[in-house]
Amino acid sequence: MAALVNVWHLRKVAEASAKSCDICYKPTTSVLITPDNKDYFYVCAGHLKDRGFATPIIDEAEAAAKKKREAMDREIELIKQEYEEKMKKKQKNKDKKAKDAEKGKEKVKEDEGRDDGDDDKAKKEKDDKIKAIINRESPSVADDIPRIYALQKIFYQKRLDRKRNAELAKRNQERMKNPTLFPSVPTGNIG
Repeated sequence: MAALVNVWHLRKVAEASAKSCDICYKPTTSVLITPDNKDYFYVCAGHLKDRGFATPIIDEAEAAAKKKREAMDREIELIKQEYEEKMKKKQKNKDKKAKDAEKGKEKVKEDEGRDDGDDDKAKKEKDDKIKAIINRESPSVADDIPRIYALQKIFYQKRLDRKRNAELAKRNQERMKNPTLFPSVPTGNIG
């Protein structure tokens, strides 16, 4: 038996293929599997976040994806700030026009219709920019959970013991089927 390496990759299965978690027995679609596909088990996403169960192994691809997500979040935040500044400017203009309105009321009524259209247009423009950024970066945005883990000592040892016991049971089953394993019937006189 080759020893299992304590590296486990997270994979997702379809909802129809969900099985019970090996820890809490709730249905889950998350599977931890070794790189050589020799061992796997189902585990809840909540257990993966628990440092007492497994620790994530960060690789370069994950770090790059995380940097992309952070850059995208910064871009979205800048767009939102820009929109808020436009809205503040428009509000100041409205306040200024309201003061002027006390002097001449008919001019203000004409401008009100235009301001509402500008607000909707600016909001739509902001939403379109945000959607464009999200769509550009969408493949890596969905997963916030690391993909490679190392189990803690206790859980890793349980996996090794389970694998070893399965192999022993298989070997014993084969031995029991072998007729030469049992002693022959004694021949001769009793007595």
